[in-house]
Amino acid sequence: MSNTLGNKLRVTVFGQSHAPAIGAVIEGLPAGFAPDMEAVAAFMRRRAPGRDATATARREEDAVEVVAGLNERGQTCGAPLVGLICNTDTRSRDYSNLYRAPRPGHADFAAWRKFGDARDVRGGGQFSGRLTAPLCFAGALAVQLLAKRGVTVAAHIARIAGIDDDAPDPVHPALPLYEEGAFPVLNAGAGEKMRVAILEARRAGDSVGGVVRVVAAGVPAGLGEPMFGGVENRLAAALFGIPAVRGVEFGEGFQAADLRGSQHNDAFAAENGLVVTETNRHAGVLGGIATGMPILCRVAFKPTPSIAREQKTVDLQTMEQVPLVVSGRHDPCIVPRAVPVVEAVTALVLADMILEGA
Repeated sequence: MSNTLGNKLRVTVFGQSHAPAIGAVIEGLPAGFAPDMEAVAAFMRRRAPGRDATATARREEDAVEVVAGLNERGQTCGAPLVGLICNTDTRSRDYSNLYRAPRPGHADFAAWRKFGDARDVRGGGQFSGRLTAPLCFAGALAVQLLAKRGVTVAAHIARIAGIDDDAPDPVHPALPLYEEGAFPVLNAGAGEKMRVAILEARRAGDSVGGVVRVVAAGVPAGLGEPMFGGVENRLAAALFGIPAVRGVEFGEGFQAADLRGSQHNDAFAAENGLVVTETNRHAGVLGGIATGMPILCRVAFKPTPSIAREQKTVDLQTMEQVPLVVSGRHDPCIVPRAVPVVEAVTALVLADMILEGA
């Protein structure tokens, strides 16, 4: 199923941007797990729209109603856990012209070729970033499961509009803990410059993209399988399921192609009875299998395709090129709100792999 992620810990996301509700069905959670729902709500607020000038004005509380899967003591009972999130602030009329005029850079045209006139264009339908809300719900639970096993997942904005944040130490990363409403960067000065760039793009009727860096520490050595079952394979496949992702790289990534082996190899050393590496250019994975070093991954996001500037498209009824001005409420940059989404997906993949070996 294209909307399902995982093998042992399976998450199926359902709904559309302007449907009455969206949500997730989560199978494989260990029975007796009592999730901290306040922590889940705090995680969800990091992604929720309408809370900052750099985001869409659409206001959604993203409150999750758990309708199945918990017993009277708030513990998982072995049944699938189902979470519903109501869509309350929709303006579907803003999208009525898109049935004939697909947005450049968006999935509108591809959806028309796949589903014809039955597709739902309101708010992007099933292709909307709105569907990352139930992903965050499931991921927030996975974060708690991982914490019980000593695994921590945290992400930050690595770059927006060519402005770089500080990079964590790849061997001993200081994982960020964000205060409520904080811009998710390590360097506040760089974050302020990013905010300025986002607002400048918004005033120009345009948008900008960027990169999110995620770090997973405490991942047990030996996790993963060779070739197509590797940690990188499964993370990359899942991360590409996040709308607007255009690239995923681990460690030095494409820059490794310009290095010599003597520059890229990480020397092994012994530390407290464990084998470690002095550097971490391999980003915690060799041969698809975790080495016990922190896993570092960068995820590139394209600029939001829904922009206020006039663009060229084709009228799908007349097959003539026509101008298009996109209305509605859209993020001038999705990267700040994508940070918890990247954390959520990373946590889900790692939790799934760990539970598979349990």
